[in-house]
Amino acid sequence: MTKLNAQVLEDYSQKWDVGERESWFGTSDLVSQEVDLTAFPLSYLYLEIPEETVVFAGDKLWFYAEKDTVWSRQLIGIKEELKANEINLTLYKEGIGTQDVKFKKVLDPKKVSFDSQETTGAFKIREDKRGDFRDFFVVSIIIILVLIALYKQAYPYIFRGLSKPSGLLSDDDFSEIGSLQKFFSLDILSFVFIVNLMTALVGVLGFAIFRPDLFLRLFPEGFKYLLMVWLVVSFGLLVLTIFKFLAIRTFAYMFDLGKVEFPHFFYLLRLIIWGSMLFLAIAFMFLMNSFFQLENVLELTFRGFFWMYLGGIGVLFIMMMNKLSFKKYHLFTYLCIAELVPFLILAKWVMVLGQ
Repeated sequence: MTKLNAQVLEDYSQKWDVGERESWFGTSDLVSQEVDLTAFPLSYLYLEIPEETVVFAGDKLWFYAEKDTVWSRQLIGIKEELKANEINLTLYKEGIGTQDVKFKKVLDPKKVSFDSQETTGAFKIREDKRGDFRDFFVVSIIIILVLIALYKQAYPYIFRGLSKPSGLLSDDDFSEIGSLQKFFSLDILSFVFIVNLMTALVGVLGFAIFRPDLFLRLFPEGFKYLLMVWLVVSFGLLVLTIFKFLAIRTFAYMFDLGKVEFPHFFYLLRLIIWGSMLFLAIAFMFLMNSFFQLENVLELTFRGFFWMYLGGIGVLFIMMMNKLSFKKYHLFTYLCIAELVPFLILAKWVMVLGQ
């Protein structure tokens, strides 16, 4: 890194609070400290940041350093932008420590021996995109609610049958075996797409919160781009959902279980519906009121959904065992191949992605 020749008013380099956030997705390391913006208001903050570091000012995503970055900004400008006399500066990067970040308050940045052109090009300034993300989330929720209301008016019987929470503890569905043709009807596929809209919103929210560095690198910023990503993911999940149904039907045929694919598939889809609704309700509350606490809350919510889905597979096994005349090991092997193993592989993939 470059050498600082300007007069140093305060050196914050050894004052970082180092913390680790253990989660289901792995460990994300951080360093943080309170910075007074009122002392020496005409001085400059000088910060040397390692590559792939996300910088927050309070709960505001300030900028993302793609490469090793030297950053300097006058205090009075920061104070006007953030409208605060003191900020909690937080840097997120896996494995970051106090030795990786030099942070000082200097009198004259012109005497700092680094190329200003290189500095401005080394990172991309991120304005406060929290407003755009809130707008995207609210609009997405409104779109989902409108589609649910329209679907309920168009197909009230199907909507009640496929979404009723009592179905999570009832085996009545296994008395009304469906068919492949029924699944590929417009009413059923429309319902599945609405569920995928909710699931995709959960995925986009989790990706943006847990991996903001990768999210900012892969996708353009802005409200319309977020909507576009959400819709593309939703259609992608619809295709994967269709393949999942076909896979369940294939396994049911191989194990000679009869036409159980429809009650099997829609029992777990009902579980996803209520799990997603609970997730989105919690996310909405914290996104609107306490953005900085959202990550910790979502960690617990994802963990809860993980165990809820595993519990749902267990309840499905009990229902099928009581309703169908097949041996326990026969049903257990079928559910392991059709549900348990794919779900655990997906969970492991998400954990690796979140690291």
